[in-house]
This record gives sequence, C-alpha cells and structure tokens, in this order.
Amino acid sequence: MKNLTLGKVKTRLAATVGDQKALEIYGQLVAHTLKQVSQSGQIALLYFSDDLHSDLPQCDQQFALRLQRGSDLGERMSNAFKDVFETSARKVLIIGTDCPGLNASIIKEAFDALDAHDIVIGPATDGGYYLLGMRNFQGFIFEDIPWSTSEVLELTLETCARHSLTYCLLKELSDIDDENDLDMWNSMQKDDQTGEL
Repeated sequence: MKNLTLGKVKTRLAATVGDQKALEIYGQLVAHTLKQVSQSGQIALLYFSDDLHSDLPQCDQQFALRLQRGSDLGERMSNAFKDVFETSARKVLIIGTDCPGLNASIIKEAFDALDAHDIVIGPATDGGYYLLGMRNFQGFIFEDIPWSTSEVLELTLETCARHSLTYCLLKELSDIDDENDLDMWNSMQKDDQTGEL
C-alpha cells in the first residue's frame, strides 16, 4: 500500500478533487480494507511503498509492517509473495487498498478457492485486479506485464494458461482511481449501508 502522504496518493483522483480530498478518500479506502482483512481472521502483513512510519487508520488487528522492494509493481508484488512463502505459508493473497467493494467474505472465498486452484484472481473493472492469490510461489506471473493498463488481467490469465496453472476468478469489483470511479461508486451506494466516499 502507498503511505498516506499528501500529494502522493490517488494522483489521478487528486487532479480533479485536489490532494487533500484524495488523501481523505484514500484513507477511507485503506481503513475499509484493513477492517475487511481483520474480519476475515487471516494473518496479515502490510507492505508499504516508502517507509514504515505511516498514520494508519484505527483497526481491530495489529498488522506486521514490511517495506516493498522492487522497481515496479510486478517486482514489488513478486518479492512480497516470495518473502511470505519463505515463512512456510501455504496460501498467500495480495490485496489492493483502493477497492471499496471488497469484503471479508470475498477474502475467505479467495483462500478457499486455493484449495482447488493454483491461482485466484479478483478482477477489477479497469482490466487489472484487486486481489491475487497463489498456493505456490509463481514469480513468472509478474513478468512482461504492462502495469496500470487494461491488459493486466488478460495477460495474467494468458500466463496461467501457458504454464498450465488452474485459476479461479472472483466477483468483478471497481477500483477508485479517478473522479469518474468515485462518482460511479457513490451513485451505487446512495441507498446502501456501505456509504459514500
């Protein structure tokens, strides 16, 4: 996750709503994600982008903090998976922090899917994914992917097929990347208990 730093989070959203509002929204998204992870009952590590000194929102669970390593998103995710599998973990998920539709039952479903599949993916409406899980370290999943494009999911699935990995797709959800995403989410939530951002 990105550190909660003014001017460095949700830059596409900030371009239209301003840095302060973007930071507030990102803080709400992080708080939501941490709450859902806490409710899932799973052991969790938080991998920060820049440093370990971040004002985290209040949550019910104490998280172990780690620092991301790598020159791009794929390398950072690959290194995180590798680190966790080296602790003898048998099923590992990486979850993004900008998906307000994520809930604890989806996280549980993802872990359960790994009983029968090599890979589990939570597809995002923008062509990427909000969650990726595996039951063995498969570093090649992150190679030759144009990150932050609409091709991420498609190319990841092609890689799975090429390496004969079985996979399960979860419910498609929306990330909040820009003001259009935010407006769409808020219009969907007006009569829902999840609430607007």
